Amino acid sequence: MPGWSSIHPSRIAQQLPIIWSYIYDRASDSFYGRLAGDRIEAIFGKTFRHTPLSDIYPPGEYQDVFQRAKRVVTEPAIHRNEGLIFVQIGRHGHGERIMLPLASDGYRGDGILGCTEYHSVEGPYDASLPQNGEWYPLGK
Repeated sequence: MPGWSSIHPSRIAQQLPIIWSYIYDRASDSFYGRLAGDRIEAIFGKTFRHTPLSDIYPPGEYQDVFQRAKRVVTEPAIHRNEGLIFVQIGRHGHGERIMLPLASDGYRGDGILGCTEYHSVEGPYDASLPQNGEWYPLGK
């Protein structure tokens, strides 16, 4: 797996506003924000850097987000979903997200690199809109 040192911001400059990442601390079984692009931080209204995942998402949504992130890091797997997103933070819209595991040593996941493209929707959201999520397990 690629590690943090494999990421070259100059090569992904155009995508930086919609990129975000978490650091996974195995000892505490916790995720912390590492970075988030301008568009992502504007959606959340806070900085990700050094912020616990539990402080980024509301308590009622944290566990689902944590479980998805943990699976990406520990399985490891790539996760992709599209449909209605950001409902849990009151910013619902249609979008697509991808989550990729990172491993500083090339083997044990210790982070996530994600990218979320999002278009807000005004008014109440339609909970019947399809949610399509796919998992792509990576061989060890």
